[in-house]
Formats: sequence, C-alpha cells, structure tokens
Amino acid sequence: NTCNPPFALLQVAALERQIFDFLGYQWAPILANFLHIMAVILGIFGTIQYRSKYLMMYAVWLVLWVGWNAFIICFYLEVGRLSQDRDFIMTFNTSLHRSWWMENGPGCLVTPVMNSNLAPEDHHVITVSGCLLDYQYIEVVSSATQIFLALFGFVYACYVSKVFLEEEDSFDFIGGFDSYGYQAPQKTSHLQLQPLYT
Repeated sequence: NTCNPPFALLQVAALERQIFDFLGYQWAPILANFLHIMAVILGIFGTIQYRSKYLMMYAVWLVLWVGWNAFIICFYLEVGRLSQDRDFIMTFNTSLHRSWWMENGPGCLVTPVMNSNLAPEDHHVITVSGCLLDYQYIEVVSSATQIFLALFGFVYACYVSKVFLEEEDSFDFIGGFDSYGYQAPQKTSHLQLQPLYT
C-alpha cells in the first residue's frame, strides 16, 4: 500500500512524543499529540479508502501542527516574553512539572537540595548538572523533527489527494455514455407471449 511508509513514520514519531510528554505531565502537549495521532489515523483512512477530503483535512491539521511545534520551540528558547520560569503553559498552570528530559537527559546528574525554603509545599528542589544536552534543546530538536515530518506529510497528502481527484475526474462511469453516444439496450423478445387458457 502506498500509504504505509510515511504514515507509519509519522505515527511512531507522534507516539514517541506522547510517551515523553506523559512522563513529564505536560498536559498541553499531551492534548495536542492526541489530536495529531487522530489526524494521522484520519490521513491513513483517507489514503486507504481513496478519500481526498480526509487527506485535505489532514493537510490542514498539519499546518496547525507546524504552528504548535514552532510555538514549543519559541517557548523552550524563551523567545520574546516567554519564560519557562514564569509560564507553566505546558501544564495548563496546574503544576510546576517540567519536561521529562530535564531530569532524565543524557548524562544528567540530579541532586536533591535538602531543607530548601524555595520549594513550594509538596515539592522538592533539585539541581541538575552534567547533561550532555540540556532539556530545552532536546525539546527543540523533537519539535523541529515534528515540523520536518509534518512538512513531508503535507506534501505527501496534497500529492495523493490530487492523484485521487484526477482519478475521480477521469473515471469512465457506465462506459462513458456522454462521449460514446450511449443507447439504452434494446429489448429483444426471444419468447412470444402467448395467451394462457385454463
């Protein structure tokens, strides 16, 4: 099937992103990832069932998905007035959780700070050191990968949708009655009706 390789890659990337956002209690990305997974399924269905409208809906979603991932990049790089220390957009301002990668990044050493007055109730303060790559950059690379895949998926969805529309336009319904002077089949009577006597 022509749909399997690109859609499989998009689905795996979305599921991977969903897992790490769940681990970090990042509720806004979890919701966006869920919608993205549903949109990828819609794209798969549209391709398998030759439904160009579903593919176009998927392409529109991918534009929104690119915008969302661009926002995540800006958020983690603190572009403009965005601040990770002040804004808890990713958790809908319900908790102080950060990206899972903050404490679990490659090479990161987490040290709890005991008896810190900075910690809110039911929280603890930690220091993270020795990371080979800071969590902000891991999130940025992840979002950049999603943007790249979305652009690829957008081009693919538009191309396949165009092919489906062209096939629908050129399909020869009932032998092409407009172009070949269609005539209804003539009734041929091989049997003569005879009156029935009882």
